[in-house]
Amino acid sequence: MIKTGKKFSKPAMSRVINGDVVLEAEEEKPEKVRLDILLTEIFKSYNRSTLQKFIESGYVTVDGELAVKSNQKFERGVHIELTLPEEVRNADVKLETIYEDADVLVVNKPCGMLSEPRGEYCPEKTLADYGYVAHRLDRDTSGVVILAKTPEVQAFLKKEFKDRVVRKTYAAVVLGQLKLEAARLDLPLIRNLKRPTTFLVDANGKPAETFYKVLETNGKLSLVELRPTTGRTHQLRVHMKYLGHPILGDRVYGDAKATAALNLKPTRLYLHAEKLEIKLPAGGVKTFTVPLPQEFKNVF
Repeated sequence: MIKTGKKFSKPAMSRVINGDVVLEAEEEKPEKVRLDILLTEIFKSYNRSTLQKFIESGYVTVDGELAVKSNQKFERGVHIELTLPEEVRNADVKLETIYEDADVLVVNKPCGMLSEPRGEYCPEKTLADYGYVAHRLDRDTSGVVILAKTPEVQAFLKKEFKDRVVRKTYAAVVLGQLKLEAARLDLPLIRNLKRPTTFLVDANGKPAETFYKVLETNGKLSLVELRPTTGRTHQLRVHMKYLGHPILGDRVYGDAKATAALNLKPTRLYLHAEKLEIKLPAGGVKTFTVPLPQEFKNVF
């Protein structure tokens, strides 16, 4: 006998194949979508990056429950609420004015203040609320900043910085005691691809030059004067870290273990823009100085 087919071990399946039994179509499960993508569909005035920050900040709820991760997935149709905090951009934030004329405003930027807003939504005052930003200081850096009153003056000041005719002097408290009392640092900087928001010293990087001079030391900490001739992002912080003497209170490039060993709990970055020498649009070169913050003296 020649066998022309296979015997099914499951009679029920055999009946289905023969057409004796019709299976009901399996109900499709609703598609689940990432929360940040759902938000972009609902709140079209914000980009995805900004909405992700809203989620991280606790401004988003799904069906009444707080959402904490952008990659959480939900079915379309869930009830999503975006509740932004009360605007504080109009809060009474007063900057210490060092100098002012028809073209520029020179102020003492406090530690913790942003130079410019990050993203479309920024609930806090920044330097950009007081004038046109021509140069920036990191959020945690304090000190002298010059702002333009018009776009034309802003362009003039930016060219001054680009042409490196502006002289900047910073003060910093660093860990340890430097071997040399003064030195020139010629250490090119490149973006750290493993941590794209940070930088590191690399021979293939962009030129970065800093002059330093030790003003005071107790062996554990040193107060140094830093004079950069270039304006690379995080330049002073990366240069001091490379020397093995990171700036006290640096949450990115600092040494937390060494700081703890000194029984120190810094509440800020100990970097201060102390002096700025620049040519003004009206003519003439002026030097603006902001005294060293009291915290710098207290650590000694």
